[in-house]
Amino acid sequence: MGAIERNGYIFEPEYSVIEQNGAVHVFHHGEFIEEVRFSFQGEYPEMDQIEQLVADYCRINGI
Repeated sequence: MGAIERNGYIFEPEYSVIEQNGAVHVFHHGEFIEEVRFSFQGEYPEMDQIEQLVADYCRINGI
């Protein structure tokens, strides 16, 4: 899974199959803003789940 870019923000997902959780690291102009954690089931998180997480983050934060 690669990074997602929205309006100058970069969202970099990472996850652990063993722990069944992950995080999306949010950057703006190269500066770390925050980490958004999530959990998932299966071998890896679905890309739709990551896209929805990013969309919700952008909506809530007015991005």
